[in-house]
Parts: sequence; C-alpha cells; structure tokens
Amino acid sequence: MPDDAAFCMKCGTPVNKSSASSASQSSNSAQQKTVVAPQGATSIKCPNCGAPISPKFGEMVITCEYCGSGITLGNQGWSSIQKQSMLPLKFPSKDDITTKVRLLMDQGFLHRHLQESSTLEEMNLTYIPYWIISVSARTSIITIDEAAQIGQAATSAALLGVILGGMGGGFGGGFGRRIANIRSGGFGFRPGNIMMFGMGFGMGGGGVRRTQELDNNYSYPIVALKALTEYQPKDYQFTLSDRTIFDLTKVPKGIKVLNGDISEDVARSQARTLVDQLQSQKAHEKYHMIQQIHTDMDVADGELMYAPVWFVRYDHKGNKIALAIDGDSGLVINSIGLSKD
Repeated sequence: MPDDAAFCMKCGTPVNKSSASSASQSSNSAQQKTVVAPQGATSIKCPNCGAPISPKFGEMVITCEYCGSGITLGNQGWSSIQKQSMLPLKFPSKDDITTKVRLLMDQGFLHRHLQESSTLEEMNLTYIPYWIISVSARTSIITIDEAAQIGQAATSAALLGVILGGMGGGFGGGFGRRIANIRSGGFGFRPGNIMMFGMGFGMGGGGVRRTQELDNNYSYPIVALKALTEYQPKDYQFTLSDRTIFDLTKVPKGIKVLNGDISEDVARSQARTLVDQLQSQKAHEKYHMIQQIHTDMDVADGELMYAPVWFVRYDHKGNKIALAIDGDSGLVINSIGLSKD
C-alpha cells in the first residue's frame, strides 16, 4: 500500500497511520466486529458518536445521520461496519445527466429523437448502498471443435466412397450393381445415411473435445435495497479506484443517503448466483459448441459502498423508460424499457 493510503484498496480496511502496530490492531478489530446491540433492539447508540439510532422495520444496514458511521444487523446482532466507503459525485447537475440520457436514448435509427418525444416524469439523485463482494471465478468448459468435427466427417465420407468403389470393382458386376444401388439410395439408404455411416466409421460418432478455462475476478456490486432489485447490475463494475472512506460531510446537502435492508450474507449468496450466470454467458459468447460447464468460486467478505445514483424515468407514448445512472462515471448502471436495437 502507498504510505499515504487511508485504507487498503483490496479489502477496504481503514489504516491507522500512527504506526505499523496500530495498523495491525485496526486490521484485527476489523475481523472481529464488536456487537453494538442484540438482535431485535429498537433503540441503538452509534458506536462512533453515541447518537441515538432507531432502526426501522426491515432495515439491515443503517448509516448514522450525525457522523456517518455504519451499523449492520448480523447473526449476533447489530455490529459496526468496518469497511465502508463512498464514490464521489462527479455529475451533480441535471443538465449533465440530461445530455447523457439524450445520447443514450437517441442511439440507432429507430430511436432517433426518442428523448425529445418522451415526457420526463422523474429525475432525482440519491446515495444508494451497495455491497461490493469480491469473487474469484474459475470456469471449466468442455467444448466440441466444430471445424475438426466437420473435417473428420468429410474425411470419413470420402474414405467410405473409396472403399465402396474398390468393392464394386473387385467383386464383379453383380456385387458392383449392389454397391451402385447403395450409392443411389437403394436398400433403405439415403444420402444422409452415408454421411452418418462415414462419421461412425471414422470417429465413433463423436466430436473433438477440448477443455477450456475462463478465469475472472469480480468486485461485484449487490444493491442493498430490495425495492431497487430491478436495477440490480448484471455486468457493471463501479470505478472502485475513485472510492474513499465514507464521510457524511462530503454528501451534498439535500441528497438522501438510504439505509439498506439486504444483509451481507444475502448479498454474498446473490453475488455467487449472478457471477455464475455471468460466467456462463461469457462462455457461450466465446464458445459455440459447449458440452459441459462448471464454475468454482471463492467469495470474500463484503464492503459497504455508497454510490451516487441518478434515477431518470420517462414516458414514451404510454411506455415507461427507467434509467439508473452512475453519478461518478456518468455511465448507465441499468435500464428498463429501453431496447438495445
């Protein structure tokens, strides 16, 4: 880590700069989360500033509105969140977002002037909590070499023709007529049968199998709010190099910081499922003839990260178009009702 690092860029653990020993103690305390209150408590004191916190029904992740410290509900009760970060807001203006939306919606001939012909119903900015789950995925793929399979089938068919031709010339006209009959489709044979017979004769009816590997590392974002699961990213990565230690004073006034209702354990399970689907999708995009696929994963502890997200909703002739745009990068996290054509 750099000497001036405020936190570990890999795991998000805050670094105490006073000495190496205190940094080690900080790392150990991050691994052993202190229980703030038992499960089911309705009134909690912030472990950092002592301010009163009243969890609402269903909330699993709470940010203190006085100091910004995070508290999460686990199996043992309410505990402090040691790994808590945020992304900066680089697109604070509605005009900037409107320009981004126009470029996105007006792509393609069929979408020309789509944004202009739509009615804006909503455009608001909110800091949304995401669990950032580190996942290392190793996918083993067994493919069939299509080119080799076709080549071997053609070679087997040609070899069959040579054999049949030789048999016709060597056994006299009577047997030769039978071979000719076979070639012309007699005795129940069809042209496809000869190809099938050739494949079986030359290669046992199978293709050339190859083992492929697809290894990827993800910092997979899981939205920590059930109400926003429709905006769950599928193949989107936040720019984590931009993130800093969460500081409530850096959140512009008037912008809400939402609490979450999805626990870290649930987020880890969701990340495992979504990464498995993403690996399968990437494998099928790269290889066409897949016979078998299996993914092994290592899933690490999560980090709670708050991202500024613009929610934009349009109505286009009765059809709803909804966009979630990253306020840090200006890129679309997810879209609903907007076709890719």
